[in-house]
Amino acid sequence: MRMIGVIGAGSCNDEIYEMARKIGVGIARGGAILVCGGLGGVMEGACRGAYEAGGQTVGILPGPERGHANPYVTIPIVTDLGHARNVLIVRSSDALIAISGGYGTLSEISIALKLRKPVVGLSTWPNIEGIQYMATPEEALDAVLT
Repeated sequence: MRMIGVIGAGSCNDEIYEMARKIGVGIARGGAILVCGGLGGVMEGACRGAYEAGGQTVGILPGPERGHANPYVTIPIVTDLGHARNVLIVRSSDALIAISGGYGTLSEISIALKLRKPVVGLSTWPNIEGIQYMATPEEALDAVLT
């Protein structure tokens, strides 16, 4: 089964949250498992969409407690690794969708590109060689699920 990573901002506005939610719905309907960092913002939006569409969500958490996962994570994995858990998110994913995000997202993008994993970008870091930039969630989903 394909595992699609969703990486992005830990807090975000409603527009970005909705974009992430649509991505989560599409991942679940596409028969893939969603992998993320398990916290809020983009991660929560994506997990919510997948969860509500009947999909599985894996949250690879930076801390030592399952209770810190957002309520839509069906499989919480505690690491107590902080930002180092970003490597696990990327390694566990067949492809990644980056939505918005700061330096943590940039680190995940860099790791993914270094490992030659496909990265699709939506409203994220611009002008990075190797990212396939898409304008809509539907285009991003087509790129990672086909």
